[in-house]
Amino acid sequence: ETEPLTSKKDASDCSKGEDCKENGLLVRNPKSALRLGEEGNKVHPSQGDKGEAAQISNGYSGVQSSVPCSAEVEDTQGTAPAATTTTTTSTTCGAEAQQQLMELEDRETWSKKIDFLLSVIGYAVDLGNVWRFPYICYQNGGGAFLIPYTIMAIFGGIPLFYMELALGQYHRNGCISIWRKICPIFKGIGFAICIIDLYVASYYNTIMAWAFYYLISSFTAELPWTSCTNPWNTGNCTNYFSKDNVSWSLHSTSPAEEFYTRRVLQVHRSDGLDDLGGISWQLTLCLLLIFTIVYFSIWKGVKTSGKVVWVTATFPYIILFVLLVRGATLPGAWRGVLYYLKPDWQKLLATEVWVDAAAQIFFSLGPGFGVLLAYASYNKFHNNCYQDALVTSTVNCLTSFVSGFVIFTVLGYMAEMRNEDVSEVAKDTGPSLLFITYAEAIANMPASTFFAIIFFLMLLTLGLDSTFAGLEGVITGVLDEFPHVWGKRRELFVLGLIIVCFLGSLATLTFGGAYVVKLFEEYATGPAVLTVVFLEAVAVSWFYGITQFCNDVKEMLGSAPGWYWRICWVAISPLFLLFVTCSFLSHPPELRLFDYDYPYWTTVVGYCIGTSSIIFIPIYMVYRLVVTPGTLKERILKSITPETATEIPFGDIRMNAI
Repeated sequence: ETEPLTSKKDASDCSKGEDCKENGLLVRNPKSALRLGEEGNKVHPSQGDKGEAAQISNGYSGVQSSVPCSAEVEDTQGTAPAATTTTTTSTTCGAEAQQQLMELEDRETWSKKIDFLLSVIGYAVDLGNVWRFPYICYQNGGGAFLIPYTIMAIFGGIPLFYMELALGQYHRNGCISIWRKICPIFKGIGFAICIIDLYVASYYNTIMAWAFYYLISSFTAELPWTSCTNPWNTGNCTNYFSKDNVSWSLHSTSPAEEFYTRRVLQVHRSDGLDDLGGISWQLTLCLLLIFTIVYFSIWKGVKTSGKVVWVTATFPYIILFVLLVRGATLPGAWRGVLYYLKPDWQKLLATEVWVDAAAQIFFSLGPGFGVLLAYASYNKFHNNCYQDALVTSTVNCLTSFVSGFVIFTVLGYMAEMRNEDVSEVAKDTGPSLLFITYAEAIANMPASTFFAIIFFLMLLTLGLDSTFAGLEGVITGVLDEFPHVWGKRRELFVLGLIIVCFLGSLATLTFGGAYVVKLFEEYATGPAVLTVVFLEAVAVSWFYGITQFCNDVKEMLGSAPGWYWRICWVAISPLFLLFVTCSFLSHPPELRLFDYDYPYWTTVVGYCIGTSSIIFIPIYMVYRLVVTPGTLKERILKSITPETATEIPFGDIRMNAI
């Protein structure tokens, strides 16, 4: 059906608008055009290319180059995003070319397609789906909130999710080195992403350590947060569910709240961020065990982590179903569901509701952390990433919605038992919703030990695969950028990364560690990730070029994205991100945890932490312009023009592109 890849041609023939194979690498020429035939998977030349040989389905030609090692091939057809310019592609010689080819051919791929899907779903579905979405939903109009949430998902979240999957799959690089093939001056985005991922690893795993502590404490006949007779309890401890008639005062606290604050966190031994106190050795051991599990799950690459997610990504759905059935059978469950979904249409007129919807869908799907780029880079070249984006984002959104029923059926039960309104029961937010309110409800169910064990196991598995993903984003980015240093030393690099993350988590393991976790959660990731993805969308759509990007997608899938996707990538999604970022910066959150009001200086510290990651973007831009030779105009043009073409190894070429 085609000429063999070894068919010979003169060097002069391949510099006039065709694709060339330089020393075993297929180099894409932007002018090559072809039309895919549906019958028999045949490849037909386009009208202008009839009679030219060796066209294949993904836009690459198999042509031997006879250019000497020291020669350069001038391609005056290349275009820069801002102006027409001349790009020069230097041929790679001898052993270096063979090494490049080996690196491409040896790149790890997923064992099965389902491994990739489960890994992406496991990354996107995390602890925030269980506690953040239900709380934001009922705070912003109940069922009415689903309208802005769906709109923001369709025009903002899903297009960005799809864009990152397509970029990673086409260019087959991590978050740092991929910018050489897109727009080199934005390479600082990759370094910023790695710093953000390290910040997340420093506090996110501490929350899992809390869950692990609860899990260990659950292996008793009577759960320790059901009574007020424990050494850590105070005189204010009041048990709602005791058989005796109890009076609830303003200063009363529940056994579950005192177990969480005085036994697990021990925040009473800290005066706040200016006096964090000592380190909890119990939580330190829990975190050490979690990082050990993480290391042995990801140290060998996606072929091992892809097997682990069969458990960590599927187990939470089994438990969610069990807890949903159990919650639906509890007395008063309907009160919680009604409170969760009862629409308040007036809320739709408030700007904050739309900001919350945009922020929730963005942080739920998770573009901007380098994970989607890394995971997609291990796909086959012609994998249908468009279908993957729709499936995984839909599963993620539905999981958030169903989690609301799991939470609010139990809150309705507690309101029934306390003879209070659901709003009084549901005033806890964030982790407190899980570790205080939900834990207390479980403790007073029949078979409470069983439900406590599976619930905290679910929290652990939800967190683990998100940690796998976040660290894989850093690992893939660094290994692709420095292959000669770390390419054959992945296990050693992962060990060093785990140690760095563990040491970085020590501040969150102190008695005041919960205050540090709250500070990092609000400031270290939020505005920084929004800025990163905004610049990423601008770089791809406006500098790399939306036409070029759509042509890349066409080479992988056989058909180009439609006008809906183009408009979203060029205008709607960047505006969506700018809207959320400006709203956050104009109204910074006023932090309060338990009875501690964060002082004003913590806001300054928070912004400094957030800026410490994105500062790499302008620093690298300045560095790039300084080291690039030529006039200022030439430096700018060279810095926004891709350095290298995307090479696809022979083994990944498929005749059927669709």
